[in-house]
Amino acid sequence: MATLTSNRSAGRRILLGISAGIAAYKSAQLARLLKQAGCEVRVVMTEGAQAFITPLTLQALTGEPVRTSLLDPEAEAGMGHIELARWADTIVIAPATADLMARMAQGMADDLLTTLCLASEAEKVLAPAMNQAMWRHPATQRNATRLAQDGWRLLGPDSGDQACGDVGPGRMLEPEAIVAELLPSPAALAQEATAQGLHVVITAGPTREPLDPVRYLSNHSSGKMGFALADAAVQRGARVTLICGPVALATPAGVERLDVETARQMHEASLRLLDDCDLFIGCAAVADYRAEAPAEHKLKKRDDDEGLTLRLVKNPDIIAEVASRRDAATGRPFVVGFAAETRDLEAYARDKLARKRLDMIVANDVSSAGLGFGSDDNAALLLWRDGDGEGGESLPPQPKRRLADAVIERALSRLPSRHTH
Repeated sequence: MATLTSNRSAGRRILLGISAGIAAYKSAQLARLLKQAGCEVRVVMTEGAQAFITPLTLQALTGEPVRTSLLDPEAEAGMGHIELARWADTIVIAPATADLMARMAQGMADDLLTTLCLASEAEKVLAPAMNQAMWRHPATQRNATRLAQDGWRLLGPDSGDQACGDVGPGRMLEPEAIVAELLPSPAALAQEATAQGLHVVITAGPTREPLDPVRYLSNHSSGKMGFALADAAVQRGARVTLICGPVALATPAGVERLDVETARQMHEASLRLLDDCDLFIGCAAVADYRAEAPAEHKLKKRDDDEGLTLRLVKNPDIIAEVASRRDAATGRPFVVGFAAETRDLEAYARDKLARKRLDMIVANDVSSAGLGFGSDDNAALLLWRDGDGEGGESLPPQPKRRLADAVIERALSRLPSRHTH
């Protein structure tokens, strides 16, 4: 295993919070790796966490007393919980259970760990771990969004086999992956700057085309892939503008967000940003059609009606128009499109790549179970064309955030070879 020690990690003070999940056994390895990287590590455990791993184990690994109670008379004689809150550079909770996330999302302070989180101004990181159904539950997703809005950085969860026998998202990231996120290696730090000075514009989510004041045409896009791409790009140093339709997602830190609703609004926002854009990624699921004349008032159903006829007209083809825009002096941005298909994936993707004059296309089969719209995982076929000819690569099923890293990396690697088609 490569060494994790770096100037950035030496002496860093990390408060490791452990809550009551079976993944708590991984926290011992996490504590050990952080110590090996030169960090100072102190541990706070919830009462339930002690049923899965003992405080003595963590004390032996960190060389520091483990705190377990808010009402410890000896520690609190010196306002121990406030001292701990001020001591930490980073608070990492791994595992973070659904219960702990719910309590923190509501601002509760009913044990030592939640109290510390409210009292500290340190960087805050969560590594969720729970059953896949619990992770997917709307309440947990709302809590995750609220915590992200409050400044928490969520690492994972990962997908795969779970202790309960289920398969799906909810596994805690492996300790090595958490450490890599907390303490980037020199190579990772160099990668972070690969988009420095570039302006990346990304469209995400669905659009809504009104039929009347209460009804609209739309689709199942959640926006998760577009938001993952925005986060991946900003982590590499890019200036990122995210144009998104109606979604219930927290804006990634450092990303400028423009909210729109209709395809024409997204079209206008996209073209307005082209003069100062290096990489354009059209990830939104834009409605192809809109009502020719939306009703001014709610359409009423009549008993003598056999049906309803709507006349639809085409919406602007945003990605094709972006790809066709050229300036004699500056050229146009590198343009990446997305293709969500249910059959003949490669054939349709290659046709769209050529017909719309894109530089790269990311195609995925949305009919595959557990992938595509609304899911946390995705797989993709990447195709591109440039001065070196055409190429392609298949990316296997993986969390969307990891897939986003791969897409951004491939797009950035092809920027120097872009030419006018």
